[in-house]
Amino acid sequence: MLIIPIKDGENIDRALKRFKRKFDRTGGMRQQRERKTFTKPSVARRAEVQKAQYIQKLRDKEDI
Repeated sequence: MLIIPIKDGENIDRALKRFKRKFDRTGGMRQQRERKTFTKPSVARRAEVQKAQYIQKLRDKEDI
């Protein structure tokens, strides 16, 4: 649970902005979207390997 203390005389928009920033940093929405659907471990591993290959290809291309 996120707790955002509001200071005396603080604008509610500013407090809401702090809440949104803190919520984004904790990764709440990202985690919720991941849990929405089930992905098999083999599929998740394959996607992870493909991402690593893509990043490596970009780094190799940058070195040339």
